[in-house]
Formats: sequence, structure tokens, C-alpha cells
Amino acid sequence: MKRILLIILLLIGTVGTASAYNIYLKCPDSVQAGVPLKCSLDSNFPAGTTFNLVLYHTQYTATQIRNQPVTIQSDHNTQYLVTDTTGLPGGQYKLEVQYTSAVEPSSDSTILQLITIVDRSTDIEITSPVSQDLKDALRIEGNIANGGNDGVEIEVSGPDGRIFGPQWIQTKADIKNNAGVFTQKVDVSSSGDYQVDFTDAKGFIGEKAFTVVAPTAQPTAVATTTAAVVKTTRTITTTAPTPWPTTAKSPLSPFAVMCSLAGAGMLIVLMRRRAQ
Repeated sequence: MKRILLIILLLIGTVGTASAYNIYLKCPDSVQAGVPLKCSLDSNFPAGTTFNLVLYHTQYTATQIRNQPVTIQSDHNTQYLVTDTTGLPGGQYKLEVQYTSAVEPSSDSTILQLITIVDRSTDIEITSPVSQDLKDALRIEGNIANGGNDGVEIEVSGPDGRIFGPQWIQTKADIKNNAGVFTQKVDVSSSGDYQVDFTDAKGFIGEKAFTVVAPTAQPTAVATTTAAVVKTTRTITTTAPTPWPTTAKSPLSPFAVMCSLAGAGMLIVLMRRRAQ
């Protein structure tokens, strides 16, 4: 009888061992928006087994955000999984291991983690222009909500990678609302898009974007040469035409002329009468 019981226990143990595949997912309870979510996964499933690590936003309904495959390796070492949270709104999320294998994990496995993503980006107010001329860039000015005199760490990256920091800079408390007012000039040598990351003692706050614009080239004035107009005065000699001969006017008055003609006419009449 004892032998039979022992055999039964051995069979139960053998079956339990054969089906005791475990998954252990571990993530932080919360993370700042913009900071990578780093989780670890341990499993004794056979090498080559692939799971899907799915991130859901569970604010109202479960909305899938990310889907990342994870494959078990032959050494079964702990795998570290990184999920980007840039641009995700603050709120409640869950990360779940979904498996397609016919063998289910044991009941003591951890396949689900609830995570709170904290969005602090609204704590930053930028007061300098977000679009700046290259000759004046880059001016980083603004304030951190409730930052007081605690300072803030900034890191600036541009088209050529990181150009400043991470470095702590001073903040001065605004007496009206205890905001931490900051100002920092970072010299840049090229136009393009720049990102500034802000971090304080509580952790990552957020990222702000700036655009640096190269000065517009002014058109070069082209000198125009105007040919001088030289006025020349030409003297033209004209010969007055010879006037036609004119009849000389009689010095006698018209009355005298008429009288003379009348007398001559009477003389001719008298001569004709005598001739008859």
C-alpha cells in the first residue's frame, strides 16, 4: 500500500514539474511621462517560446498602446524590457504578458502589472520664443511650478546630438506663486530643431522643443551705371533766301493819281472828237 502511495506521489510530482512553467513580470509602480518604462521578465518556458508584451491605457477602456514580442533564450537569463513613454498622457496603464503557447503558465506566475504614468510636462512654462534667430539662439527662459529656489537640471540636444548638460542651473522663487524662474543661454552654431529636457529633485519633468532659424540673406544691391548724356550744341548757319523784287510804292497819294488818270481820260476823248 505504501509503495502504491509513493508511486502516486511521484507521478503527481512528475506531472506538476512538467507543467510548472512560470512567468514573472516586474515593473515599477509609476514612471514619469517621457522616461523609458523598464521592466524585467523571468521565465522557465522552453527556449524559443515567444510572448507578446502589451501595454494598455486603462483610463476609461483598455486601449492598446504598444505590442512588443519577447522570446525566451536558452540561458533563461532575466530579460530587461524597455518601453518608450514619450508622448503618452498621464494616467493608469497596464502591461500584460500574452502567450500563444498551448501550455499555460502556473498560477503563481505574474503576467500583469499596473503602472501609473505621471505627466509633469505642464509644470514647465516657457517664456522665451520657441522659434529663435540663429544669431540670438538659444535662449531658454521660463519657470517650473512650485520650483522655488531648488534649481532645475537641463539637457539640450540638437541636429548634431547633445550640446549642453545635463547640468543644474539656478532658479529664483517667484514671490507670487513660488514658481522657480530660470534663464539660460546656450550657444548654437547651426539652425534646426532643438530639445531641452528638464529634471528636478522629484525626477523627470518634461521636454520642450525649440526651432532655430538661420537669418534670411539680404539681397545684394547691384550697382547700375547710367551713361551720361552729353548734349552737344550744333550751330547751323542758314542763308536767308533772296527776296523777290517788289514793286516800289508810288510816292504820290491816291487822290493825285486818280486826278491824273481822269485828266488823261478826258484828253483822249477830246482828241478823238477832233479827229472826227
